[in-house]
Amino acid sequence: MNELFLTLGIESWKPLVGVLLLPPLPMLLLVLVGARLMFRRRLLAWFLILLGVVSLWLACTGAVSGMLTRVLTRPPPALTEAQVLSLKGQAKTAIVVLGGGSRSYAPEYGMSSLLPRTMERLRYGLWLSRATGLPVAMSGGVGHGAREGPGEAEIGARIAEREFGRPLRWIESASRDTRENAQRTVAMLRADGIQRIVLVTHDFHMRRAVLNFEKAAGAAMEIVPAPMDLPQSGSLSWHDWLPNASRLQDTVFALREWIGRLAGA
Repeated sequence: MNELFLTLGIESWKPLVGVLLLPPLPMLLLVLVGARLMFRRRLLAWFLILLGVVSLWLACTGAVSGMLTRVLTRPPPALTEAQVLSLKGQAKTAIVVLGGGSRSYAPEYGMSSLLPRTMERLRYGLWLSRATGLPVAMSGGVGHGAREGPGEAEIGARIAEREFGRPLRWIESASRDTRENAQRTVAMLRADGIQRIVLVTHDFHMRRAVLNFEKAAGAAMEIVPAPMDLPQSGSLSWHDWLPNASRLQDTVFALREWIGRLAGA
């Protein structure tokens, strides 16, 4: 599907397709269609309204968002302390942080900034760098349909140096999606003799990211997943069945990753 968008020259439509397919719009459309049919087909109307309301409620719960993340994205476990120590001083190895969105202008800073999820990735990548001594690359430009401005990697390089005191070794700021992240970053690092990538991104994004990087790298480069923000394990409570805006966002992320993997993005 991703190739189809590129062939037709409508890759900028990808965010619109996501809005149409992902919660809450499909659920709201069910409610609206049900309301429209209320005076002609009452039974069908009530069914559509209830289906829309119940599915939207469930999409907003931690129980469902957690299940979708586990089933649809199947993230690998976080790096253990022993695994981090084993990376210390490894030759021909680089940490790669993937972008997750930026703000072209943040009034509080008077300049561009990164979205919270991108800051979380950058922070973890820099923490790994401090623990292992490995150099860091960041990959991310301006996404499809996003406002023009500096690429995520350019913003990240500024923040890494000014706020964390750890300059980035490489920046790749032309990619627009995960597939391009992989293609451009692998080519850049391969030219510098890198043979192993420690890949940093969120748990829900990791599987698709690894697939794209392994495809771009081939057998000559090893990809080590370093996922972050993994949920704590434990039994469900009644709180997990209450609607919450942040849990809806988690549901959207899980479904978006699944659709993105199917589309080859």
